[in-house]
Amino acid sequence: MIGLMLQWFPGYSFTDLLNQLENLGFFAYVFPFLLIFALIYAVLTQIKIFEDNKGAAVIVALMSGLLSLQLDFVPAFFQTIFPRLGVGISVLLVALILAGAFIVGGETENAFKWIFFGIGAFIFIIITLSSVSSFQFLGVDWWQRFGGLIIFLFIIAGVIVAITVAGKDKATPRR
Repeated sequence: MIGLMLQWFPGYSFTDLLNQLENLGFFAYVFPFLLIFALIYAVLTQIKIFEDNKGAAVIVALMSGLLSLQLDFVPAFFQTIFPRLGVGISVLLVALILAGAFIVGGETENAFKWIFFGIGAFIFIIITLSSVSSFQFLGVDWWQRFGGLIIFLFIIAGVIVAITVAGKDKATPRR
């Protein structure tokens, strides 16, 4: 549709349209604001306090969205994480397409669900870590300073969860 409209203007392409939207601040301010506003409004409307007062939820979501764009912190982070998200989704899509040729059904299908959950979780971790490592929080290279500690804490938490889950299975009395 847009391609047809742009044919009426010789020498004007879809790339020019995207560049113009970028120059107007749509990608740095308008789209992040809309995303933050929509998410905060959706959460607030589910909370009992704002259940009957949608106007207050709109005001809180509006102010939160505008305040989040105040220091260019959110636009810079969004410019870092969303391109990586697109790459991660592409990798997961290719894996799903390739595995789709081999899924027969039954037990195999259940195993593939867990495998793709694991692949998706791995892609999520890679996207998050690469975004955080290339983005400096509070003017310091945050990931270089605290990355090892965070990985260590996640490993400890994983071991605790694994021990707890394994302990529950053995503690269940047999009948």
